[in-house]
Amino acid sequence: MSQLSQRPEKPAVGLPLPHESASLHVTGAALYTDDLIHRTKDVLHAHPVQVMKAHGRITALRTGAALALPGVVRVLTAADVPGVNDAGMKHDEPLFPDTVMFHGHAVAWVLGETLEAARLGAAAVEVELDEQPSIVTLSEAIAAESFHGARPMMLAGDVDAGFADSVHVFTGEFQFSEQEHFYLETHAALAHIDESGQVFVQSSTQHPSETQEIVAHVLGLHSHEVTVQCLRMGGGFGGKEMQPHGFAAVAALGAQLTGRPVRVRLNRTQDLTMSGKRHGFHAAWKIGFDAEGRIQALDATLTADGGWSLDLSEPVVARALCHIDNTYWIPHARVAGRIAKTHKVSNTAFRGFGGPQGMLVIEDIMGRCAPLLGLDPMELRERNFYREGQHTPYGQPVTHPGRISAVWDQVKENGGLADRRREIAAFNAAHPHTKRALALTGIKFGISFNLTAFNQGGALVLIYKDGSVLINHGGTEMGQGLHTKMIQVAATALGIPLHKVRLAPTRTDKVPNTSATAASAGADLNGAAVKNACEQLRARLLEVAGTQLGVNASDVRIVEGVARALGSDRELAWDDLVRTAYLQRVQLSAAGFYRTEGLHWDAKAFRGSPFKYFAHGAAATEVEVDGFTGAYRIRRVDIVHDVGDSLSPMIDIGQVEGGFVQGAGWLTLEDMRWDTGDGPNRGRLLTQAASTYKLPSFSEMPEEFHVTLLTNATEEGAVYGSKAVGEPPLMLAFSVREALRQAAAAFGPAGAAVELASPATPEAVYWAIEAARAAGTSRTVATSALSNA
Repeated sequence: MSQLSQRPEKPAVGLPLPHESASLHVTGAALYTDDLIHRTKDVLHAHPVQVMKAHGRITALRTGAALALPGVVRVLTAADVPGVNDAGMKHDEPLFPDTVMFHGHAVAWVLGETLEAARLGAAAVEVELDEQPSIVTLSEAIAAESFHGARPMMLAGDVDAGFADSVHVFTGEFQFSEQEHFYLETHAALAHIDESGQVFVQSSTQHPSETQEIVAHVLGLHSHEVTVQCLRMGGGFGGKEMQPHGFAAVAALGAQLTGRPVRVRLNRTQDLTMSGKRHGFHAAWKIGFDAEGRIQALDATLTADGGWSLDLSEPVVARALCHIDNTYWIPHARVAGRIAKTHKVSNTAFRGFGGPQGMLVIEDIMGRCAPLLGLDPMELRERNFYREGQHTPYGQPVTHPGRISAVWDQVKENGGLADRRREIAAFNAAHPHTKRALALTGIKFGISFNLTAFNQGGALVLIYKDGSVLINHGGTEMGQGLHTKMIQVAATALGIPLHKVRLAPTRTDKVPNTSATAASAGADLNGAAVKNACEQLRARLLEVAGTQLGVNASDVRIVEGVARALGSDRELAWDDLVRTAYLQRVQLSAAGFYRTEGLHWDAKAFRGSPFKYFAHGAAATEVEVDGFTGAYRIRRVDIVHDVGDSLSPMIDIGQVEGGFVQGAGWLTLEDMRWDTGDGPNRGRLLTQAASTYKLPSFSEMPEEFHVTLLTNATEEGAVYGSKAVGEPPLMLAFSVREALRQAAAAFGPAGAAVELASPATPEAVYWAIEAARAAGTSRTVATSALSNA
């Protein structure tokens, strides 16, 4: 076992601990970015000037009426920017635009003594617009060939030969919707300038280093003149990876120009209408199977709705292509990716980062094709699992393919699937107007950033003279429990009790040049960096302890805060050891660093091994559907998920549960709608509140919910043998959608293929039921887009 994955005696990792801020969260004592204004003197409030048209060139911007209002201090416009007027990393997102690119685009910001004054000032700003035609839907963009960014192509084997060898060939199309992050805390930033001109920004950001970089280039400063801190976030889910930078830059610009602290905090409607979503996709595909139902070839084009600017659309599409195989061996593949440019908010990272979209395409194909092949969907999936020695279409070997079957088989056993399927068949035979179904789906999700350079992490660990320890790392806490795990890692690496360790807020002046807390790599990168720093400190302390105990340093072990010599009863308490080291002038601070080994990726050729490892999981979901309304309930969910050797089991189980529910929301509930008509509100987001955009709540929770972590699953080469858990569980929710498909099919004849929209709302399920019933009359599925070639 490698040094990185090996656990010492009595480790703090692996203990089921509550979240380190749990008590603060539930008592309301936890502070978030916007809470800090109450501790800050003379704060100005910023409010956006939004233009409620989808596309048009600004011909006039008049601020006089706003400035005449009581309490309005300043209106920020492009003329005020001393540096680069851009809030993105691709230089295609002007902070103060001269062209409106989506309905609700902010073209200026008003600073007021109160938020109400700023709001009234924003309403008084006059904007004249030369309105232009707009592209709002993905289908409009495809028809107009409105694309931007890279157009990757993934090739494997000989696709034409694969189709020639196929006994069954099917074609189809599939379009599915965006998803709103709907974090509890909206975008927020608070900036102030100190006496030396140093800019300090408190930001709700998953990527403080990039926020620092954007703020610096907007203000025309160097990065060392800007410090960004993220105390914690009330949720992020990828929505705060790129999108916070502009809001932080507005706050910093306002503070620089006025000399007063400036607060930006979007209300819910502003957040929904101004920030990006999960990319909606359109997929056109052709797939070939042999006589036994094994995939021979896949030819597909995936088109993502990127919105008005690129943001992270290029890596999102790349990851979608890398995950279209999911758990299945596809010997011959040709998959193209492209990004549609539309006049909507710029879509961005969202938990899974394109992986869910790619995986959903292949799972939809499997669910639609199984009945046409005369196979049970579960059997079709099993027949196509990766086997030992096989590799992905982009060339990465699939290590531990046995875990795909291991989690699958354990779900079958834990959930008693064989008996329950017989019970469901009996229930369906006795109930003509209500049907149940049980579906099982698996996942294989690659862990690491596709861009190799991002796979690095840093940490700073300080030991004080009294033996207490303070750790700083580059990851941010958005409720996922990263800080809890880092405390456990530090305590384990140093061999001390958990109460000795405290964690400081994430700051760019403590750990520089960090990657975003994203790609499920937060614990891998930062945990290894914390461990590296702690090991440097422990090595120094072992030398001191060895001298004190009269043995070689290699014969000393520090366990539970006591240094002991092997084969001896002599010992030295941690606090005494630290004090002795200080008196001997031994350095008691260390900077840790980690770079993920073994990664290589050629983005142009779309070949390589971009992922450190794959996370696996399987979920079985049972649903009951009402044939009159399409309404349904989730009766039971059984999950087995692979997190390696868990760093913190209670945290990980919570992540699996939360990820599953968020995935179920995306696939079944969260129906994002835009005004696509030609009227004055074209391009307006219609679902801009919780009253119209439905999120999963208690009523959507499974009536029975069983989550098990895979045992004996050490991941060699990862920190203490653990695996990532943030994103992979979201895709376990494919089982909900597939169960709904099978329940709808149960209203028709055996063997009918059912097409199901996504999200599979009760309305969508009702129409799928109607299609199945129609198949019972005509013996064909008239609405199916499948054609057997």
